[in-house]
Amino acid sequence: MAQAKPELVPDVSQRDIEIAYSFTGAELLLFGAILYPGGRAPAAGEKPADVVVVVKGPTESVLVREKSKVAGIWVNADQMRYRSAPSFYAIASSRPIGELVDERTRAIYELGLDSLQLSPASAAAPEVQARFDRGLVDLKRRNRLFYEAPRAVEITDGVLYRARLTIPARVPVGRFTAETFLIRDGRVLAAAVRPIEIRKSGFEQFVATSAEKQSILYGLVAVGVSFLFGWGAGALWRRF
Repeated sequence: MAQAKPELVPDVSQRDIEIAYSFTGAELLLFGAILYPGGRAPAAGEKPADVVVVVKGPTESVLVREKSKVAGIWVNADQMRYRSAPSFYAIASSRPIGELVDERTRAIYELGLDSLQLSPASAAAPEVQARFDRGLVDLKRRNRLFYEAPRAVEITDGVLYRARLTIPARVPVGRFTAETFLIRDGRVLAAAVRPIEIRKSGFEQFVATSAEKQSILYGLVAVGVSFLFGWGAGALWRRF
């Protein structure tokens, strides 16, 4: 009989994150247990397994423009559109990913920023695509929407694990996924996924819903509010 494999029982501290006007970010605690066959704990001297946690946001279409300096002025020189790129990507691991799996496994499971499948909309020379890929990743990293946290996963007694990942204030809304991978000897032994919902709340939710479902009325109200504010500012200016 094939040897039974361990299983993962993951969870997250928040399944629903609401974004209001005062939202400054959130910290997610991702934790869980490794269930070994027969309920046993890893034997003394047995090579321990590693844990990798990946949080991904919904995919989106992205246009990346490359700037060039012409006559002392920065102008758009070239561009590339990506059909589907993750809007948010964070990875935490018990050890650096390069020490856990080879390049092929990283590409299959998209483990690490250099292994993301970014899906460009049009064909380009490999060196050009690589340049734009690096540019997209760099832009996301500067906005804190892409990041890696090696050694951020803590494993206790070879059974319990936990990691903390930061959700920035500028995070997009939508359905996120928290994927957990159990790795040993360069192989993924188990994987599990938990969903996370990030949505607007309060006045922000009202504005977003109105703009999406009642676009004409929303536009008229926005114009009316702008007119009233402009008229009110002018009246105050004339009085004082």
